[in-house]
Amino acid sequence: MNGTDVEPTTFRIDELAGLAETTVRNVRAYQDRGLIPPPQRLGRVGLYSSEHLARLRLISSMLDRGYSLSNIGELFEAWEQGHDIGELLGFEAALAAPWSTEAEVTLSLEELSERFGDLVQVDTLSEVEQLELFEFDGEQVRVKSPRLLEAGAALVAAGVTVPAVVGHALALRTDIERIAERFVDLVKAEIIDPLGEPIPTDELPRLTELVTRLRPLAEQVVDAELARAIDRQVRARLSETMDRLAAQASTADGRQDRRQADLQLGQGQPAAS
Repeated sequence: MNGTDVEPTTFRIDELAGLAETTVRNVRAYQDRGLIPPPQRLGRVGLYSSEHLARLRLISSMLDRGYSLSNIGELFEAWEQGHDIGELLGFEAALAAPWSTEAEVTLSLEELSERFGDLVQVDTLSEVEQLELFEFDGEQVRVKSPRLLEAGAALVAAGVTVPAVVGHALALRTDIERIAERFVDLVKAEIIDPLGEPIPTDELPRLTELVTRLRPLAEQVVDAELARAIDRQVRARLSETMDRLAAQASTADGRQDRRQADLQLGQGQPAAS
């Protein structure tokens, strides 16, 4: 079976629960409470949309922030009765939609090994699993971030050990979390919090646009700063290595000149001055 990129627009209930990182039981409970609308029916199968996924992610986010299901239900009901629910759903979708545009792939075990080389061999899988970048489903493997695994595989192929790749990847993930937290805190403290409670409904379109634009803006800043930082670190940390290589090249050139001179003398030719 070949690996295929899958980006479904509708989901069965088990698929929806997996993407929202909740349970089928919770999905049904939220539906019974009216927190999410019922699915579209195709025969006996219920099909859920990206709007259901966005709503589930928002519910999970609000639960994490301390809201009860009753609070969340009252909030949704108030919006639906007194405000434009389309604006709320637009803001909701912008907040809860996944920021990564990378598509997952499903591979066989053989394809996983072929594609990612020594990084995912039998004796290294237990270490790499710490990165939580793939899940096993019988004879198939769902790879959540092919790009990250490909980067790790390239490092291993270049000679970096698997434990080093895993350790540095986990450390880097912590650093990136702090960067993401800084961006979100900036927007919350400088733009959202000053609006007060309740947030004026006429601000929702502007906030939705802002959240949508935040991702490319954050990527632009991080890419630029990372490039500048790598330039600085290469000069600071690898200058000694470059000096050694230059000295080695100079020594090798000197030896080559001496060998050439000896050869010329041995042949009765004057050495080059």
